[in-house]
Amino acid sequence: MVDRIIAACDGAAKGNPGPAGWAYVIADSSGVPQRWRAGALGHSTNNIGELTALEQLLADTDTSAPLEVRLDSTYTRDAVTKWIANWKRNGWRKADGKPVLNQELIQHIDELLTDREVTFVYVPAHQVDGDPLNAIADKAASDAARHQQDASGTGADLPVPDPVTPAGPAKIARAPRPAAKTSSGGGSARTLAARYPGTCPCSRPYAKGDKITKVGSGWGHPECAAAFA
Repeated sequence: MVDRIIAACDGAAKGNPGPAGWAYVIADSSGVPQRWRAGALGHSTNNIGELTALEQLLADTDTSAPLEVRLDSTYTRDAVTKWIANWKRNGWRKADGKPVLNQELIQHIDELLTDREVTFVYVPAHQVDGDPLNAIADKAASDAARHQQDASGTGADLPVPDPVTPAGPAKIARAPRPAAKTSSGGGSARTLAARYPGTCPCSRPYAKGDKITKVGSGWGHPECAAAFA
C-alpha cells in the first residue's frame, strides 16, 4: 500500500495584482516535511498564485498515493471541487454569463485530479497555532513573490515562517467626538478619515480611520481646530 502524502500549497501577490509567486511543501504520512518548491509568476494575482501552487503540487506528486492538500484559499478549493461542474455545463461561463476567470489553470488542475484520491483541507492562514505546513508554504510563496526567484529544497532547509503576533484584546468603543466647530466663514471645517495614525497639536494621538481636520499647521481632532486657529 502506498503511503498517504500530506502537503500544503499557497500563493502570494504583493499588491494583488503585483509581484506574485506560488509554493508547496510536501510531507510524509506523519506530517514531517520532506521537500518544498516555490516559483515566481511576475506580475499576477493572488488567485493565480494559489491555483498555480495546486497545479504544481499535483504535477509533482505520485498519482497513485492518496494526497491530503492543506490550503488557506477557499477560492481554489471551491473552484476545483464545488463550482467546476456548473462551469462545465455552462460552457465555462459563470451564473452571470461572464467567462470563468483562470479557466486554463482550472481545466489543467481538473485533468490532474482525474482518477486520483485527493482530499482538500482548509486551514486558516497566519494563526499563532496554525498549520505548520501552511506556514512554510506561505513563507516560500511570499519570498518567491517578493524576490521573483524560483527556489526549492528539502526538509533540512525549509523556509522559516515569520512569527505571528497574537491578536490583542478587543478595542473599547470610543465615545463619539464633538462635531467640528463652525469656521469663521460660516461653513463647517472639512474633515477626512486619517490614512495613518498621528498626533494632534494638542498632543493627543489619533488612530488610522479617525476623523481629522486641519489644526494649526498640521492635522488633528476636529474639536481642537478652533483652539489652534
